[in-house]
Amino acid sequence: MDQFILNVALGLPGFLMAIVCHEGAHALMALRYGDDTAKQAGRLTMNPAVHFDLFGTVILPLIGAAMGGVMFGWAKPVPVDTRRFSNIRSGMFWVSFAGPLANIILALFSAMLLAFMLTQVGSEFFFYGPFTGMLEHSIMINIVLATFNLIPFPPLDGSKMVSSFLDYEQARKYEELQKFSLLFILIIWTTPILGYVIGPAIWMGKAVTSVLIHMMS
Repeated sequence: MDQFILNVALGLPGFLMAIVCHEGAHALMALRYGDDTAKQAGRLTMNPAVHFDLFGTVILPLIGAAMGGVMFGWAKPVPVDTRRFSNIRSGMFWVSFAGPLANIILALFSAMLLAFMLTQVGSEFFFYGPFTGMLEHSIMINIVLATFNLIPFPPLDGSKMVSSFLDYEQARKYEELQKFSLLFILIIWTTPILGYVIGPAIWMGKAVTSVLIHMMS
């Protein structure tokens, strides 16, 4: 129980920031392309309560923390009306990519802060342990969320990015794969497949962090 509480305490700040920025980035990019649906729905905000999803924001992350892993999950998807985009193909691609891109930026920012903490702040600082732990969790959470969402299987963001390059009939047939989404998620979570996909991204995140630490030393 103590380890579970510690995992939640260290992972929750990074997890909430990750999912809120992910959905907020979708909403902001949609607005840039002329669709204010998410803004009108009150979703263009950093308030986690607005993006709350019972299973993705509470149950699944707590399961991850209980199992000793990262807090993985999602927020309620923001509403997007592609018909209102000034450029539909470009809008579909960048609105879809905005969420994972936000997570990549957060992972890099967390890595920079962690490198600063490890090289410029003494361990005698009272919050040294909690801060470094939160940043380590934030890096991992954002890498996992970005990589997972970039998988090109409907309805993940990666599939919508691919759809932006397809014609109507091809996109419609491709999106029909969404009916197998639950089966797909069960397969990748119960087999080593997800590790093969996310492993290289985690290695790259650790490598970037090491480079930043070396640069700041």
